[in-house]
Amino acid sequence: MNPRTLLDRVFKGRDEVDLTSGDIGGPLFYLALPIVITNLLQTAYNLADTFWVGQYSTNALAAISFAFPLVFLLIALGMGVSVAGSVLVAQFVGADEEREAEYAASQTVGYAFLLSLVLGAGGYLFVEDVIGLLGAEPDVLPLATDYMQIISLGIVFMFGFFVFISLMRGYGDTITPMLVMFGSVVLNIAIDPFVIFGWWVFPEMGVEGAALATVFSRALAMAVGLGIMLSGRRGVRIRPGEMFPDLAYGRKLARVGLPASVEGTGRALSINLLMAIVGTFPTTVVAAFGIGTRVFSVIFLPAIGVARGVETMAGQNIGAGEENRAGETATFAAKATFVILAAVGVVVWVFAGPIIGVFTDNPDVVAVGADFLRYVAPTFGFIGVMRSYSGAFRGAGKTLTAAAISILMLGVIRLPFAWVAAEPLGSSGVWLSFTVSNIAGAAIAYLWFQRGTWRSADLTGTKHEDAVDGVVDD
Repeated sequence: MNPRTLLDRVFKGRDEVDLTSGDIGGPLFYLALPIVITNLLQTAYNLADTFWVGQYSTNALAAISFAFPLVFLLIALGMGVSVAGSVLVAQFVGADEEREAEYAASQTVGYAFLLSLVLGAGGYLFVEDVIGLLGAEPDVLPLATDYMQIISLGIVFMFGFFVFISLMRGYGDTITPMLVMFGSVVLNIAIDPFVIFGWWVFPEMGVEGAALATVFSRALAMAVGLGIMLSGRRGVRIRPGEMFPDLAYGRKLARVGLPASVEGTGRALSINLLMAIVGTFPTTVVAAFGIGTRVFSVIFLPAIGVARGVETMAGQNIGAGEENRAGETATFAAKATFVILAAVGVVVWVFAGPIIGVFTDNPDVVAVGADFLRYVAPTFGFIGVMRSYSGAFRGAGKTLTAAAISILMLGVIRLPFAWVAAEPLGSSGVWLSFTVSNIAGAAIAYLWFQRGTWRSADLTGTKHEDAVDGVVDD
């Protein structure tokens, strides 16, 4: 069967999957499952690097434990543009303003490209100083710096692909990005051992090889994603003539996207500041922290995927004037993810040691990492609640509220708790900060959502003049 025909059968159009009426669970599952798989594949980048680098050396593993939070920080600083684009596209699609959705998508791509160049340059120039401040030991610092400088040079490719995922999701197509991500991840995993260990004709490059494999794979994924959107065959279409920055539209993107960047940056900063606290402990604790956070990134994928699905459904329903349905979607998602992740938490608590052992054969790292997982596993369900309600806030355009919830959870509760508890309790004090903040974050998100401030957040009132007039510049 022709691959394009198969894709057409798998991906149903907006007329076949109605996000604004009827059953909630079915459409949400249809959106969320491909997002979960896409995020799982995206996490596979980090897991592949962690696995292969962990086999290379403990110092190399500690190096990427310092580097990964900084990668997250760079991406978080620019993620607001893609979140704003996704929300605007979703609301315009829900309001049946297809041409406006295309203009929003095109502007998003243009602004994301400019922002990625700025952040990549800054990351390349200052990453060594930042990693040094985080407490990297002398034999770890140069390895982490080499890794991050290569990633910084390739950050434009990561941004480009993340924007493709966000815009397609806002339109309601989560399957196409999943398929593109699959091809990219398979390529990355295949390349990793060759450039890390120097297999076959490749030189031994260690952590630098892991970074190069990631950048190369994501560059190809970005090229495919942009090609799909330029063709207009699937999902939302982008037009080269409309990518040149429109300052008025840029202000609109900033109004929605800046709080989302603050939220993402707050999360990234919390991990980096926690890394600074963890960095005061032996290298075995640093390595265990790095593995543990990678494991969490996989476990929380259902919550993240459902939250992104809620974001799209809430956006389209608000654009269509169906605010009650947007609220019902968030409540359904919170209940479902709580049950699912609570069950996963039981499994992780029981098998904590073997899970850590997949990534390292160092018994000290396994012991500390298992302790970390057992502290956090009982609170996995609360992450689902917090993520679901935050997704609804973002879909409604209330990105500042979602950012405030994140800041309260991480900056006001988790970090201070970890800082205070680390001295009397050691590394267990840091692990306990995750437990306390996860429960508190769910409670804050639930109570804030009950206030109903997310309602009446339609962003489709201000339209691009050419799009309203029906001008199509093919």
